[in-house]
Amino acid sequence: MTRRHTFLWLLAALLAALVAAGLVGEIVRQRASSAFAASVAADARLRQALLDSEIARFRLLPQTLADDRDVIAAADGEPGADRRLDAKLEAFAQQIGASAIYLVGEDGFAISASNWRRPDSFVGRDYRFRRYYRDARRHGDGAQFALGTVSHRPGLYLARKAAGDCVIVIKLDFDRIEAQWRRAGGETFVTNRDGVILVASRPDWRFAMTRPIAPARQKAIAGDIGTPGLTPTPYAIDGDGFLHRSGASARLLLATSPPNRDQWRVNLALPIRVAVTTPMRSAQAVAAILALVAVGALWWLAQRSRRRRERTALLETAVTERTAELRREMEERTALEQRAALLREELRLANRLATLGQVTASVAHETAQPVAAIRNYARSAGQLLDLGDPAEARENLSAIDRLAERIGVITAQLRGFARKASTGESAVSLAEVVDGARLLLKERLAALTFETPAIPADLKVRGDKVRLEQILVNLLQNATEALAARPDARINLAVTVESETLRLTVSDNGLGIAPEIADRLFTPFATSRAEGLGLGLVIAQDIAQEFGGSLRLVPSETGAAFELQLRLA
Repeated sequence: MTRRHTFLWLLAALLAALVAAGLVGEIVRQRASSAFAASVAADARLRQALLDSEIARFRLLPQTLADDRDVIAAADGEPGADRRLDAKLEAFAQQIGASAIYLVGEDGFAISASNWRRPDSFVGRDYRFRRYYRDARRHGDGAQFALGTVSHRPGLYLARKAAGDCVIVIKLDFDRIEAQWRRAGGETFVTNRDGVILVASRPDWRFAMTRPIAPARQKAIAGDIGTPGLTPTPYAIDGDGFLHRSGASARLLLATSPPNRDQWRVNLALPIRVAVTTPMRSAQAVAAILALVAVGALWWLAQRSRRRRERTALLETAVTERTAELRREMEERTALEQRAALLREELRLANRLATLGQVTASVAHETAQPVAAIRNYARSAGQLLDLGDPAEARENLSAIDRLAERIGVITAQLRGFARKASTGESAVSLAEVVDGARLLLKERLAALTFETPAIPADLKVRGDKVRLEQILVNLLQNATEALAARPDARINLAVTVESETLRLTVSDNGLGIAPEIADRLFTPFATSRAEGLGLGLVIAQDIAQEFGGSLRLVPSETGAAFELQLRLA
């Protein structure tokens, strides 16, 4: 072989190594980048979920404390109540890890606080300037991320209106979460609806802008937070969409989670070097080495004599067989992908059928009682006509007309229930609601003792007459079915009127609710009866909440007791 041929073989080896390294490196880079991007996005959503759960845990406490007797006593100015509340708030703050919990009076000055022992206690400080205080007074609750006026540390303030126009406030700081993010590596930061960083694994990134904001809006945001001003974006995004920190050369892949209820987003940036660059370089090196080996092997084979041609032919045959095997594998993979697509379509169809079944079950459940009542009234009307009493028969026919109208209303309202649409409300007489429910369950209630108090005709609540009847019919029907086998069956209806609310309690002397059902009583299709649908209490609770009330299972010495709370008109 001449020197020229040797040079050509060396040049071919180098070119093959470069081409192989380039192609394999690009394939590995694309696959690793896609897998890494999916991993970063999933991690960002997970951190968003953890952040939301942490905030949700603290969001419930102001609502719980708003009705606390010590809070009410302190708001009313009872002697010594503020000190008792101080101790209680201090204990709560230590138990749940809250930065501070305090009660602000209707004049805007703090009455009690969990940090009452400290020199910089919140007690006596003016909070009228805080947006969360004004929102809670105006709308019932409020939330604001801001710097503390005393601690000068950022945190999320969650406020709830309490008795006497007071406001209970809890401050949640994110030091622990930020420390966890720092230990996890990368850059994690939370932005609000304006793109301003509120929480970050790097404290110096707080209150920085991630996108341009008008100067007037910047001033308003900074004033709301309590900081002198917003800082520029602490990082840069290159043409490929990678994040670069100031003064650092590493490229980071940025993923952003969907916004939560407060329009906060969790942003996670992780370096691509370990996940993408290192595997790509390794693959390129291996591909280059393999290409060099392949070219060397070809060169070695080219130098062999004709006596090796048969072996070469056998090798070509093996390559052909392997190619055919790969082709078969590709065809099988294509068939599997088509099967997966068919299964996905069948799953979507099953989901649509399941949704249709739930709506159908709801309609059947809610119209069962009116249809049964119509049958009873129609049978009675026939008997009355046979007895020559057309007046009573006409009354039964009027009742059938009202029940048929009720079925139409229930059907329309069930469609609204499926869409979660809002329904109008008005002042409804509680006595008319009870009479309507008794009309629907006339025969069932006649078979047992039904105790009801004298309800004034002018006692009215906020809601819709037919929908409130739905709630009461569901409760009474469940009670009659639970008492079917008892000779001394009894249902008691109790009414308690408070300052702004009314509590209606339906109790029976049956066996009560089984513990395994009680925990999921208000979830769809949870029932202990073989013929039950498990939808009545779900719909009843939804109606009660729609009118600003609630429905819950309350403790009872015998049987089951449900408490319906409604707003007085």
